[in-house]
Amino acid sequence: MDIPLNSIIHGDCISVMQKMPDNSVDLVIADPPYNLSKGTAWKWDNSAHLPGMGGNWNKVMEDWDNLDIVEYFKFTSLWLAEVKRITKPTGSIWTFGSYHNIGLVNFICQILDIEIINEVVWYKRNAFPNLSGRRLTASHETILWSHPHKGGDRKYYFNYEESKFGDYSYDRLKTPEKQMRTVWDIPNNKERREIEFGKHPTQKPLRLLKRMIQLTSKQGDLILTPFAGSGSECLAAMELGRNYIGIEIESKFVDLAKLRLKTPQTELDLSRLAVFDA
Repeated sequence: MDIPLNSIIHGDCISVMQKMPDNSVDLVIADPPYNLSKGTAWKWDNSAHLPGMGGNWNKVMEDWDNLDIVEYFKFTSLWLAEVKRITKPTGSIWTFGSYHNIGLVNFICQILDIEIINEVVWYKRNAFPNLSGRRLTASHETILWSHPHKGGDRKYYFNYEESKFGDYSYDRLKTPEKQMRTVWDIPNNKERREIEFGKHPTQKPLRLLKRMIQLTSKQGDLILTPFAGSGSECLAAMELGRNYIGIEIESKFVDLAKLRLKTPQTELDLSRLAVFDA
């Protein structure tokens, strides 16, 4: 593969993945645009710092998150098709979403014969409050765990022992030594080091990403994140002894990911880090 391991690639994820060979990735964690940057921009000043409710909040309003529905369908179909092609038969695909986009992602997965293993509900007990009083407070996101079904027996890796006996004491819904359910109680709060150099507007917490990596990959596996943002998936992979490739289209977030990947909490060799333009 021409793309070096343990690198952040500055470029469009579809064109970059097209350069990657078939069956070359063990695990994909995709946090695509939810296509929710519609309507009016708003924010809430949480200067009082209500316990457990984080800091100030802003609605995501980004050009990359605002597509016509037909264009969004085409875009989602293209990147998912490439993800299926490059993921090994033993691999898995995790895709984040909300009600804005997850139904469409699910539908396209079925068209492409990407088999959905589980639908996980990420419950955020410290979710953004509903300010208008005209609807229920959105308190979860959806994560699809899927498999690039390519015929024959299903060979995807699942660490059942980790799911049952791992330390998930922060999760109020996970009973020790019991099977893990499809509702995960993981606050969206970030460790101080996660936002030390800045943050992405849709950045996910490391402990959520590490759970996904530990459940569905092995030491030394290759993790791909086609929408790398601030590099959280790559950092989680590095700290768990996995290889990674991150793709990010915005240069400011490539730079942010570079800073974060220089300071992991790990004894791994930092010379593995590379950042370059596609």
